Amino acid sequence: MMKVLAFGTSNSRKSINQKLARYAATQINNAINNVDIILLDIHDLEMPIFSEEREKESGIPAFAHDFYQAIGEADAVVISFAEYNGSYTSAYKNLFDWASRIDMKVYQNKPMIMLATSPGPSGAQSVLAAAKAQRRSLQRMLKVHCHWQISLITTMLRQNK
Repeated sequence: MMKVLAFGTSNSRKSINQKLARYAATQINNAINNVDIILLDIHDLEMPIFSEEREKESGIPAFAHDFYQAIGEADAVVISFAEYNGSYTSAYKNLFDWASRIDMKVYQNKPMIMLATSPGPSGAQSVLAAAKAQRRSLQRMLKVHCHWQISLITTMLRQNK
């Protein structure tokens, strides 16, 4: 069975991005049977604000390991980015920073669908552009191959029916 991890990057319990991630994952499941959808709520993964000093004193928090492991166990990832003041939420950025201390390849070369929505005038265009730029930057730095097209995920999911 194919596993798809889906989450929104807001720690709000009423996050529209969590709803969007859930909706997208449901659409994948409707299109391709036999998909196990794992919904992650980053509200449940709150950690101290990242710093090198804190890492030296206490190590990497268990929640960062849980997040990294959830990605590792998934075959594909659906992320819906919340936009706060034109950028990532602090909750997501902190989670990403801690997880990157485990391995810079936080998303472990998994096929990804990146989404974003916002009631603001730009409709979350800024944060989605930042996420894509970060992905490209990490891709160049780590020389990894990245799958952007949803069709690649769909093909992969169909092959694993």
